[in-house]
Amino acid sequence: MIAFVIAHFAIATLSPALTRVLGRRVFLALATVPLATLVWALAQTSKIRDGGSVTSVIEWLPSLKFEIALQMDVLQWLMVLIVSGIGVLVMAYCAWYFTDDDPSLARFSGVFVAFAGAMLGLVLSDDLLLVYVFWELTTVFSYLLIGNDPAKRASRLAATQALVVTTLGGLAMLVGILILGALSGTHRASELIADPPSGTATTVAVILILVGALSKSALIPFHFWLPGAMAAPTPVSAYLHAASMVKAGVFLVALLAPGFSGVAGWHETILVLGVLTMLLGGWRALRQYDIKLLLAYGTVSQLGFLLVVFSIGTRSAALAGLGMLLAHALFKATLFLSVGIIDKSTGTRDLRELSGLARKMPVVFTAAAIAAASMAGLPPMLGFIGKESVFAALLDVARTEGGDGTGLAPYAGWLVVVGIVLGSVLTMAYTLRFIWGGFGNKTTCGPTAARPVPAGFAAAPVVLAALTLVLGFAGPWLTHLFEPHLEQYPEGAHHAELSLWHGLGLPLAFSGLIVALGLLLFAKRRAFALGQAKVAWTWSAERVYRGGMRAIDRAAVEVTGMTQRGSVAAYLTFILLVVLALPGAVMVAHLSGSPDVVLWDSPAQAVVGAVVVAAAFLTTRSRRRLRAVLLVGVTGYGTAMLFLLHGAPDLALTQVLVETTSLVVFVLVMRRLPEYFTDRPLSGRRWFRMALGLAVGLAVAGFMLMATNARTKEPVSAGFPEPALEYGGGHNIVSVILLDIRAWDTMGEISVLVAAATGVASLIFLDTRLSGIRRVREIPYPETVEKLPTSPGRRTWLAGPRTLSPDRRSIIFEVITRMMFHSMVVLSIYLLFAGHNHVGGGFAAGMVTGLALVVRYLAGGRYELDEAAPVDAGVLMGTGLFAATVAALAPLAFGGTVLQSAQIDFHLGVLGEPHLVTSMFFDLGVYLVVVGLLLDLLRTFGTRLDRQILREEREASTAAAGGARL
Repeated sequence: MIAFVIAHFAIATLSPALTRVLGRRVFLALATVPLATLVWALAQTSKIRDGGSVTSVIEWLPSLKFEIALQMDVLQWLMVLIVSGIGVLVMAYCAWYFTDDDPSLARFSGVFVAFAGAMLGLVLSDDLLLVYVFWELTTVFSYLLIGNDPAKRASRLAATQALVVTTLGGLAMLVGILILGALSGTHRASELIADPPSGTATTVAVILILVGALSKSALIPFHFWLPGAMAAPTPVSAYLHAASMVKAGVFLVALLAPGFSGVAGWHETILVLGVLTMLLGGWRALRQYDIKLLLAYGTVSQLGFLLVVFSIGTRSAALAGLGMLLAHALFKATLFLSVGIIDKSTGTRDLRELSGLARKMPVVFTAAAIAAASMAGLPPMLGFIGKESVFAALLDVARTEGGDGTGLAPYAGWLVVVGIVLGSVLTMAYTLRFIWGGFGNKTTCGPTAARPVPAGFAAAPVVLAALTLVLGFAGPWLTHLFEPHLEQYPEGAHHAELSLWHGLGLPLAFSGLIVALGLLLFAKRRAFALGQAKVAWTWSAERVYRGGMRAIDRAAVEVTGMTQRGSVAAYLTFILLVVLALPGAVMVAHLSGSPDVVLWDSPAQAVVGAVVVAAAFLTTRSRRRLRAVLLVGVTGYGTAMLFLLHGAPDLALTQVLVETTSLVVFVLVMRRLPEYFTDRPLSGRRWFRMALGLAVGLAVAGFMLMATNARTKEPVSAGFPEPALEYGGGHNIVSVILLDIRAWDTMGEISVLVAAATGVASLIFLDTRLSGIRRVREIPYPETVEKLPTSPGRRTWLAGPRTLSPDRRSIIFEVITRMMFHSMVVLSIYLLFAGHNHVGGGFAAGMVTGLALVVRYLAGGRYELDEAAPVDAGVLMGTGLFAATVAALAPLAFGGTVLQSAQIDFHLGVLGEPHLVTSMFFDLGVYLVVVGLLLDLLRTFGTRLDRQILREEREASTAAAGGARL
C-alpha cells in the first residue's frame, strides 16, 4: 500500500518532463499508477469480503507514538476503488479536455496525480496523525488545482477561500486528534474504535474532529467554499469536489461512528447541520443558471445527506451509507464530466443559452440521464436502492424506543425523516432542472451550436453511468460485500439489505411522494423562483467570511504599521526586552547561593579568554566599521581556539569556517555603508541601548551559569562513544550525532537553510538566479584590445584583462588563488569523506568549497565566480535537499526505518578494505545545501553589489563629463 502511495508522488515529479514529450497525452501515462492501484484493490476483493484486512505498519517516531500505519478494511477498500477508479477515468478524460498548448498543462498534471496520491494515503491511513498529514496535503493540492489559472481573480479568490476554510477546520481536527491520543495512548483509529475513551475531554476531542470533517465536506457554516471552488477546471470539480476530497469528511465520520456515535453532541451536531445543509443546498441549486454551479450546490446538499446517514451509527444506516457513498461518487462524477463536455463543445454553461443538445450529443445525454436518475433516486439505479435503504434505516430509529440503540428520541428520528424527504424533493426538482437546462429544447432560444464529441471524451461518463445502472441490480452482492463493516454495529430492528425491492411500505411511499412533489415543483418552477426571490435574505456565511477576511487584513495593516516600521534597531530592542522580561525575570526570581564556577582549566584558556574580552570591548569603542568587523572576527576565532583547547576540533573547525565566511560577507556589505560610525554625541537613546546590551549580556551569562549548575544527571553524551561506533559506524562522535543520533535535527536545519535562502532570493532576484550568470567567453572585447585565444566552450582561468580594470587587479592574489583553489577543493572532498571518522563532515566540506569560491571571486570578480560555478544556487540547494531526503527514505526499501544507516565493508585486496557508511549520502546532501547557500550569498552581496557600484561609477563619470562639456 505504501508503494502505491509513493508511486503517485514519484510520477508526479516526472510529470513536467513527460508533458514536454507527450503533451496532453501525458494524462494517459499518469493514469497507469491509479490503474495499478485499482487492479490491486480489486484483487483484494475476496479477502475483504471474507472479513480480512490488509495492513502495513512502519515505525516512524516511536517517542511521539507516530507510525506510518496503513489499513484497508471494507470502508477503506470502497474509498480506494472510488479514488483510484474514478481517478483513472478523469485522467483519461483530461487528455481530451485540455489542449497541447495549454501553459498550465505540466503543472496541472503533476499536481493532479499528486492529489490522487494524497487522497489514497488519507483513506488508507490507520494512524490519525497520518490522516491529518494527508488531509492537509489534499488541502494544499486542492488550492493549487482550484487556482490553476492565476490570471483569473475569481480562481485566486476561490482557491484562497477553500484553503482558509479547510485549513482552519483541519487545525481544529488536529487538536482533537492529539487530545484523543493523550487520553487513550494511541492514535490508531482501529484501536480507538475498539476501545474508545470516555469523558468530557473525549467529547471535546470528538467535536473538534467533527469541525474538521464538516469543513472538508462543506456543511453549514462551511458550505460556501465548495460552490466557489467551481472556478477550477471541470475535471477538478468532478474528481475533487464530487468523488473524492469532499468525501474525506464523510469518510472520517464513517470511520469513527462505530466507536464515537454515542458521544454527547455527535448526533445533535451532525444531524441538525446535515439536514439543514441538504435543504439549503437544494434550495440554492434551484436558483442557479450555471449548470456547473447547480451541480455544486447539489453536491453540498448530497454531502449533508451522506453525513446524516453515516452519523446515525446503526447497522442498517451504515449499509445504506456505503451504498449511497458509492452511488454519489458515480452519478456526480458523471454529471460533472458531462458539464465539461457541454462547456467545451458549446462554449457556455448557462442553461438559458443551451437548447437541443439531447439530439446533438445523444451518448452524453444518455449517460447524464442515467446519472441524474440515480441522483434523484429513481429505480433501477444504484441511487434508488441506496435511498430506499436510508429511509428504512431512519424509520428504524424513528419507530424504536431509544432510537434503535442510538439514544435518539422518536420525535428526533421523525424530524430527520421529514428533513430528508423535503431535501429529496428538492433533489428531484434540481435534477430535472439540470436535465432540462442542459439538454432540453427551449422556446426562448434556438438550437445551440455544438462541436462533435470525440468518443474518448465521452468514454469516462459513459463508463460511470453504466456502472450506476449495472450496480443497481447488484444490491444483494453489495450487501454481502459490505457485511464485514456492519459487524462493528449492534443488531438493528431488521436485517440490513441493499435491494431494489423492500416491499410495500413507507420507504416506497416516500420515494413516490418525492417524485410527485419534485415533478410538481419543477413544473411550477417560475412561480417557485418568484417565491424564492421574495424570501431571499442578504445574510450569508460567505459574506461573513469575506467580512472577517477584510477585518483581518485591516487589522494586519494597522498592527504592521505600529510594529513593523523598518527599523532593525527597534525590532532587536523589542526582542531583547522580552528576553529580559520573561526568562530574565525568572532567572532573577530563582537566584540562590553562588554558582560553582571553574574559570579555566589551563592558562592558555585564560589568555584566549582575555583576548576575546579585550576584542569585544575594543569593538564597542571603534569608530571605523572595518576595524569593528575585524575585532568581532577576533572574538569568533578566539571562541574557536577555546573549542580546540577543550578538545573539540570539529567545533573549532566549523567556528573558524563560519567566522571567515561571516567576515567576507560583512566586508562585502560594508562597501555600501559609510566608513565610520556616527560621531554624534551620546543621546538618551544610545545610553539606553548601551544599558540594554549590557543587561542582555549579563542575562545570557546568567542563563549559562544556571543551566550548567542545574545539571543533576550524567550528560546523555557520555553514553555516545560506544553506539557511535557500533550503531553509527564512525569514530567521530560529532559526525555520528549529526547524521545518525540526531539526524532529524540536521534534516530540519538544512530544510530551514533552503527555505531561508529561497526567501532571500525571492526578495533579491527579480527573475531567476540564473539570469545574472555570465561566462567569461561571453564578454565582448573592445576593438582596442587584442582578443585572447578563447574558443567557445573553453573555460578561462583568472582572465583578469577581460574581467577587471587594472586598478582592481592584484597579481599576488591571483597567483595565490591559482595555488590554493584546487587544494581547497581537494581538502573539502577529503573532509566530506573523512568526516565520519575524523575531523570534517558535510557542513565543514561545504564551507571549505564555498570559501574556495570566495577566493576565486575576490581574485577575479563576478565573472570569475560564474566561471568557477556556472550553476543555479537554488538548483544546487534543491538537489542537496533531495539527496538528503532520498538517503533518509532509502532504508524503507530494504525494510529499515527512516534515516537508518547501514555499514558496508569492501575487500579490495591490495587496495585495502574501505569502510562505507550510507549516512555519507545524507552528508553529501548537507554539503550541496551549504555550497549552494554560500554561492547565493556571494551572488547576492558580491555580484549584485558589484553591478550597483559599477553602474553608479559610470553614471557619475557620465555626469562629470557632461558638466565638463558645459
